[in-house]
Amino acid sequence: MSSSRIYMDWNATAPLLPEAREACLSALDLLGNPSSVHGEGRALRTLVENARRDVALLCGAKPGSVIFTSGATEAANLVLTPDFRMGRMPLKIGRLYASSIEHPAVREGGRFPREALSEIPVTSDGVVDLPALRDLLTAHDRQLGLPMVAVMLVNNETGIIQPVAEIAEIVRPHGGILVVDAVQAAGRLPLSIEDLGADFLIVSSHKIGGPKGAGALVARGEVMMPAPLIRGGGQEKGHRSGTENTVSIAGFAAAARKAGEGVGQRMSHVGALRDKLEADMLAAAADVVIHGRDVSRVGNTTFFTLPGLKAETGQIAFDLEGVALSAGSACSSGKVGQSHVLMAMGYDPRQGALRISIGEGTTQADIDRCAAVFAKVAARRRMPGQAA
Repeated sequence: MSSSRIYMDWNATAPLLPEAREACLSALDLLGNPSSVHGEGRALRTLVENARRDVALLCGAKPGSVIFTSGATEAANLVLTPDFRMGRMPLKIGRLYASSIEHPAVREGGRFPREALSEIPVTSDGVVDLPALRDLLTAHDRQLGLPMVAVMLVNNETGIIQPVAEIAEIVRPHGGILVVDAVQAAGRLPLSIEDLGADFLIVSSHKIGGPKGAGALVARGEVMMPAPLIRGGGQEKGHRSGTENTVSIAGFAAAARKAGEGVGQRMSHVGALRDKLEADMLAAAADVVIHGRDVSRVGNTTFFTLPGLKAETGQIAFDLEGVALSAGSACSSGKVGQSHVLMAMGYDPRQGALRISIGEGTTQADIDRCAAVFAKVAARRRMPGQAA
């Protein structure tokens, strides 16, 4: 990217870490297949198993419970299924309850039929409505099978942190399975699958500075597992067939090691930059709405609406000024549509919102320039003929 531009879209993808790049390049030089029993194959198998250990450490899990996938979307489609096994015994899941602010990879319901999907509402602050979840699970028909609940730890648009440990306390008495999308939490919050009370975590390589094309489904144990999504040669202990993408997995592991180091100190620094930006934004436009500002958020995300400025107009305006940000989730092939997150929070989604997301590579100069562009864009919307 040109030095004249600044990148403020870390939630879409984080810049590739030098350590991850080097790990990928080193893996490219290794010959063989990790399923082969000769020396070359064993070297690659060691790489994969060491990577499994690194990703498990990031998630506070056991290495044997990490299943490598092509990314978070595949991991979601793997775990969101009515067909589970408890050891060798089939385990029937009757219904999926997913929050209304989930990423599309989860909201689509994976392998559940449409009629087996229920939505958990959120409050106007963008937090899962715990009483509503409790009512849904109380009304669940156990004769159809166990309930599965899917919630994200950190929302990808607002950065709002969800009360997953409290959700787990509600799910557990109903015998439910709790799936947690931790994609935006990894590297920004300390992660422990045990402390969260989750049965499964979903993580992604490129959100933490690794290469695209790798992710993982992380289980609390190895007894209760979903039926395979991809069948074939039985790799990943039969959970995900196909030769492992050793190059991307190597980079993923390097990024996972980095993401687990000094999370508190790193996010304290990033959060101070974000807070300074939001203060400058409010000074430039007192009517700007910063969504989720009054609840717990990760320190790198600002999701805002400028009254009178449509999201697509604002995104183009920032881009022309050399600032790369997004209009919500970057998951729809470049399309700018209405935010289902805003709709779930009770806002009119037609105007939309813009998301600024930063990381440890963001500088004070980047923040100052972004604030200056914001002030310029905010002023323009009030000019005759400029209101959206």
